[in-house]
Amino acid sequence: MRVICQSFADTVQLGQRLGQALRGGEVIVLVGDIGAGKTTFVKGVARGLAITDDIQSPTFTISRLYHGRDDIQLAHYDFYRLGDAGVMQLELAEAIAEPRTVTIIEWAQAVADVVPPDHLTITITAQSETARQLDIEAGGTVSTQLLQEVSA
Repeated sequence: MRVICQSFADTVQLGQRLGQALRGGEVIVLVGDIGAGKTTFVKGVARGLAITDDIQSPTFTISRLYHGRDDIQLAHYDFYRLGDAGVMQLELAEAIAEPRTVTIIEWAQAVADVVPPDHLTITITAQSETARQLDIEAGGTVSTQLLQEVSA
């Protein structure tokens, strides 16, 4: 599925639509250059999960955990600064195994062997100062159903 978001607000709104469809246990891999809008998209997902905390990029902390509706947690990881994820792979694997946790991973190359086959990959590409192209691919049954729900 390809979506063109003309503004930051559109990107947040798409993320919110996805967040509203999440039930826990889903894994989302975000791909995009620095400044592409990955954290902006996560802000929308968090809004859809009824998270009211200020969403910040975990670039320097590597991970951030937020609590949302229906006891769903959002675990947001950013492995940009890590060539080797080391012990963080264990933490990530635990988050992925948690049925009430939605896991979002930026710069997932360092942890590719931990990411389950059934996940969404969202590639964000800047089209202009504010417009973004989002290419969303499903990698399994659960993520395919999720993508169908969001695109309906």
